[in-house]
Amino acid sequence: MTGFGGHFSTEAVPGALPVGRNSPQKVPYGLFAEQLSGTAFTAPRAENRRSWLYRLRPAASHSPFIALASTRLLRTAPFDAAPATPNRLRWDPLALAGPDCDFLDGLVTYAGNGNIAEGTGMAVHLYACDRSMARAFMNADGELLIVPQQGALTLITELGILEVPPLHIALVPRGVRFRVEVNGPSRGYVCENYGASFRLPELGPIGSNGLANPRDFETPIAWFEDRDEPTELVQKFQGGLWTTTLDHSPFDVVAWHGNFAPCRYDLTRFNTINTVSFDHPDPSIFTVLTAPTDTPGTANVDFVIFPPRWMVAEDSFRPPWFHRNVMSEFMGLIHGQYDAKEGGFAPGGASLHNQMNGHGPDRASYEKAIGAPLAPHRIEDTMAFMFESRAVIRPTKWAMETPAMQLDYDECWAGFSKATLPS
Repeated sequence: MTGFGGHFSTEAVPGALPVGRNSPQKVPYGLFAEQLSGTAFTAPRAENRRSWLYRLRPAASHSPFIALASTRLLRTAPFDAAPATPNRLRWDPLALAGPDCDFLDGLVTYAGNGNIAEGTGMAVHLYACDRSMARAFMNADGELLIVPQQGALTLITELGILEVPPLHIALVPRGVRFRVEVNGPSRGYVCENYGASFRLPELGPIGSNGLANPRDFETPIAWFEDRDEPTELVQKFQGGLWTTTLDHSPFDVVAWHGNFAPCRYDLTRFNTINTVSFDHPDPSIFTVLTAPTDTPGTANVDFVIFPPRWMVAEDSFRPPWFHRNVMSEFMGLIHGQYDAKEGGFAPGGASLHNQMNGHGPDRASYEKAIGAPLAPHRIEDTMAFMFESRAVIRPTKWAMETPAMQLDYDECWAGFSKATLPS
């Protein structure tokens, strides 16, 4: 099924979906009806997110959760273990995981902002794993935007299965149970959104077409696992990890309908908008998804990509210009080379440029751009992205101390020649 924000209906067994009523007195086949709500019940219809699930057993059927002790590097808001920094930061790629590490164990938190208790802010995690999960996971704190960089992921969710290779993203809503299967070493990025759900940005003067099209977002068809075996379920709740053991598989939803569901999107389907006259446009034209705040036009977090595209601007500096802006930017690179950095920013690596602190092309990229002939040319074989937030993004203590941090990052802006004014 395709579409973003639409209403979907799917059943793995014919006749499993009730007709005309969401919760009839007797659900077909003795299934249990459950509403999964991602927004308040009285949220406006256009904003309301919920799905009805019809499952083999009630999701409420489990023993109490107990706190899960661990030495993991997964952290959550508020991020106050290390001071916020105005310095530009960059990291080498996250090392691939050692043997026997699953997706949950492989999550490492780099930075974030906000407060989960207040439902604001976001976190940036990277993951490195080499083993499929035998347990299930759910996140009560926020939705997860997963960006594979190396190795395809298979997401087994309550609502169906999603195959997510690099150059695709997956969006797992708050509270949805899932597990991640891999085939060998895998690595990538995760944005945990504590605020309002991601949605497509408004197009404004662009009109009715462009950027990410709703029909290109794919939701899974119903699939269920009828397995009566002990299964660990881990949940993230108010920053802590909690565990319980079910006596069955949690992936037992036989049918579902609604608009609160996991989905995937192929980044190569993004319809890039660009200038055909002059000047480098703002990066907002590359926004795939946005999670808004109560302030119009200001995002809790935007997901922005920099894909292959034609560059034709006349008499213009074509890479991103030097800039200072109110939004804070955490960048990653899926593959290729980012056009504003000649070196040092490698696939699987990351950078952080915080609010109102100057950044832009390094010296090599700048000199190459001002000397290039301004014929039309195409930027090929690249995919960079940005998690951009209205609030300062605070790095974790681990991120500030890891040997992967590039201590010489500032030097990429050294050595620019002073402008020469007429005498």
